[in-house]
Amino acid sequence: MTFKIRIQSSGREFTAKENESVLAAALRQGVMLAYSCRNGACGTCKGKVLSGRVDYGTYETKAMSEAEREQGHALFCQAKPLSDLVIEAKEIAAARDIPIRIMPARVVKMEKLADDVMRLSLKLAEGQRLQYLAGQYIDILLSGNQRRSFSLSTSPLSDELLQLHIRHVPGGFFTGHVFTKMQEKDLLRFQGPFGMFFLREDNDRPAILIAGGTGFAPIKSILEYAFAKGATRPLHLYWGVRARRDLYLHDLSQAWAREHGNFRFTPVLSEPRPEDRWDGRRGWVHEAVAADYPDLSGYEVYASGPPPMIEALKAVVKKHGLPEDRLYYDSFEFAHLPAP
Repeated sequence: MTFKIRIQSSGREFTAKENESVLAAALRQGVMLAYSCRNGACGTCKGKVLSGRVDYGTYETKAMSEAEREQGHALFCQAKPLSDLVIEAKEIAAARDIPIRIMPARVVKMEKLADDVMRLSLKLAEGQRLQYLAGQYIDILLSGNQRRSFSLSTSPLSDELLQLHIRHVPGGFFTGHVFTKMQEKDLLRFQGPFGMFFLREDNDRPAILIAGGTGFAPIKSILEYAFAKGATRPLHLYWGVRARRDLYLHDLSQAWAREHGNFRFTPVLSEPRPEDRWDGRRGWVHEAVAADYPDLSGYEVYASGPPPMIEALKAVVKKHGLPEDRLYYDSFEFAHLPAP
């Protein structure tokens, strides 16, 4: 059994198989809807069901409230059609022509950037390249139909090696393997690219980029792409971590600030150690942004990192006048993702 789905604003149509989410069906057929986590936690894929019925699936209430559900909203990464549908959803044209592929890659280099952060360098088969937008992520495919998502930290303009920043999560199945058993020359399989977190190039508004922990990885990709393209718009990076040792590529960010007149870098430590001798910004990174930019109405904000940071940032930027459609984020939700 299949169901026909039509997007009201564009008139585009696609079909969903039985027990297939609206988002998975759309991606399978090259229809690029806005999304991020794909597990019902971030709310990026939220849209409206204008006609038809859906199984709403499992999701977190922070992503969609009961009131929103009663108003016809649904999270399309979880919602499965029970009939033909007409929906209201945001399409992303920039990613429309980029195919989602399953590809093998070899681990060619492993570098510890910090005690709990490993940089993996992956090389595709000879002559193969992955087309992606700076800021997108891939899923490492594991046994048992499991997968783990990691942002690409390299610019698509220099993609001979794909690099990932992997933080060791205590008890984490894959991250534990990376830090204890993985070796150079190992083979992996991945699927991608995924995500709608990338630099919008249809304007020259100043952009504030906010990274929490290894949320620096997709921000690095975006910035290196912007620098290579000769972007002149003002770019201000805030990187929030606990202590000085967690700024694992601090020298790189400082070098960018020296080399690019339109770029500023502000690291923010929430729990600096005495040995850090830190005389820079302290506290929460979203509070630093709010203090420096009381009026965000003329800006775009790009943020990636842990869910608490993203949730706090959403509330702050709204109070400071940032239009809702100019906040782009990648919330690093930890979840077991089923195959799409």
